[in-house]
Amino acid sequence: MRNKGRFFDLELLSIVLAAGKGTRMKSKLHKLLHPVCGKPMVGHVIDVLKEIQCNRIVTVIGHGGEAVQSYLGNQVEYAVQEKQLGTGHAVLQAKALLENEEATTIVINGDGPLITAKSLTKFIEVHKESNAAATILTAELDNPHGYGRIVRGDNQQVTHIVEQKDCSPEENEIKEINTGTYCVNNKKLFQALNQVTNQNAQGEYYLTDIIGILKQQKEKIEGYVLKDPNESFGINDRIQLAQAEKIMKDRILQEHMRNGVTIIDPLNTYVEAEVLIGMDTTLLPGTRITANSHIGSSCIIGPNSEIQSTQIGDYVTIKQSVVIDSFVENHTTIGPFAYLRPGSKIGEHVKIGDFVEIKNATVDHHSKISHLSYVGDAKVGKNVNIGCGVVTVNYDGFRKHVTEIEDEAFVGSNANLIAPIKVGKGSYVVAGSTLTEDVEEDSVAIARVKQTTKKGYASKLKNRIKNKTNN
Repeated sequence: MRNKGRFFDLELLSIVLAAGKGTRMKSKLHKLLHPVCGKPMVGHVIDVLKEIQCNRIVTVIGHGGEAVQSYLGNQVEYAVQEKQLGTGHAVLQAKALLENEEATTIVINGDGPLITAKSLTKFIEVHKESNAAATILTAELDNPHGYGRIVRGDNQQVTHIVEQKDCSPEENEIKEINTGTYCVNNKKLFQALNQVTNQNAQGEYYLTDIIGILKQQKEKIEGYVLKDPNESFGINDRIQLAQAEKIMKDRILQEHMRNGVTIIDPLNTYVEAEVLIGMDTTLLPGTRITANSHIGSSCIIGPNSEIQSTQIGDYVTIKQSVVIDSFVENHTTIGPFAYLRPGSKIGEHVKIGDFVEIKNATVDHHSKISHLSYVGDAKVGKNVNIGCGVVTVNYDGFRKHVTEIEDEAFVGSNANLIAPIKVGKGSYVVAGSTLTEDVEEDSVAIARVKQTTKKGYASKLKNRIKNKTNN
């Protein structure tokens, strides 16, 4: 027996409309896959439906639906609208899957990523408590132009929906609009859909027509007004995409601030959905945190830093640096101007300084790579010091090779370590060396040409060069 979801005695289904062409986006990417704060817009809708514990989610796909199906996978069921014949026709494609269910069904657009689980929960509660056959999710807008208006009777019950083009002067003044989201008795939904016709100028089957049909059958129609009208926002073009991005970004930042994160300049800070940040962490201007990154407590991130798909411990400082798909443990300092590429694992109390690049490398506790070095495909032990200009030469033109630097080793400035190579525990690599062989534990390695000094020769050399230039 399936769970009744959040509403216990209520079997809850949902139909997500995702079949539109989205031509106004002018994009090769399916409209519903355009990201809003790092997640495709339809993903936000599906996540909210899962949060309110819908028992079944049917997504109606059409043009370019393979891409939507590839993204959503087996999270949902699918119905296909082969021809674009209107929203009513789209919902009807789910009939074979759902018509026999004794349930309540939410019909929702896939291009409305700003809806919240809190609002949908209240919406469903109003529907349940009112014993309505259908409840419409509505919003009150200062400028309702372009939206269908909600017409209510003397008892404040919804009587019908009138489209913008059909509004009388009085109806045109109505501020309450139809958001396109409905909560309907499932069997009554499909019974009403069977009576919808396409006798209109567009020759389409409109979902809104079910309200008039149910009203003619003396069924009760309810309307629930969203507390935040921004949640009704649908995306049809790039301008609306940017507007939705701003609204959601502000919502995300405010939630982090409520949870104890200091954000110095919210206008110039970007944090995607599903990023976790611990309390007492400070984000400085120009910070961008994306792709499921987790940041611990009491960190300082920024200014002008980018964190992607990275796990960061507590008391970490990252300034003016880029960190991608990496792990950084507690009490570590990164930057300024460091670059941690995918596969970097940085231990506790480590210093990664300015203009240091780390790639697919492990740097263990209390080690220092202070400036101007490249450490790639390497294993660096504890208490290691790597000087300025050190390069692990990891690529021979065909394969990548590993460099191992064991605990308490010292690598002097401008040393080249030609991998595969191992520098043993406690060893000392003299500055300017180019090493091609392993260094044993507690050894000193020097590999550089002996210096030759010719006293008084500088002026002769300069004259020789000058004469060659003049000739």
